[in-house]
Amino acid sequence: MTLVLGVTGGIASGKSTADAFFRQKQIPIIDSDLIAHDILNPGKIGYKQVVQQFGPTILNADGTINRRKLGQLVFGDAEQLAILNQITHPLIFQTIQTKITQNRQTGAAIVIVDAPVLFESGGQKYCDQTLLIAIPKALQVKRLMQRDQLSKQAALERINSQMPLAQKAKLADYVITNTGTIEELTAKLAQLLLKLRGDKNGMS
Repeated sequence: MTLVLGVTGGIASGKSTADAFFRQKQIPIIDSDLIAHDILNPGKIGYKQVVQQFGPTILNADGTINRRKLGQLVFGDAEQLAILNQITHPLIFQTIQTKITQNRQTGAAIVIVDAPVLFESGGQKYCDQTLLIAIPKALQVKRLMQRDQLSKQAALERINSQMPLAQKAKLADYVITNTGTIEELTAKLAQLLLKLRGDKNGMS
């Protein structure tokens, strides 16, 4: 029996570090950001629907979607963001479901679904348990500004477009706070993995 763990958190909270840890442990990872990127490639249904909705001004000269321009359009406008999510979320979770099924068929013990908007999109229904990587907002803003070379306002717009971490914490089965070093986060994840493997052995 495969245990599906949904991993979520705010932008720049440390999900990629968590992914790197699970990958090192040979645990399959379904990355919703990669899927979201793929469905907006030319020729894909998501690409056609997004261009139809938001117009040719979001395109680069080579016809690909300029993700920065699209981000500028939606991250300050809740209505436009909701429209984009209505187009992309069903396509993303359709692919996630397919990948979960494939991993179950190959006998994977644990599968990670990395989804930044897991709770906002109702994606937790595809998971057996959920983990939130949480950090204080001030630290989140600082990390996001550094990581993506954003102004404070642009960083806040992206953070505020997601469900507040306090609300996510109420919904998650596990919460790990990432305020220290990578080594400290890794140690917390290792403890959780031991628990998950123990719980799974109890189920089987």
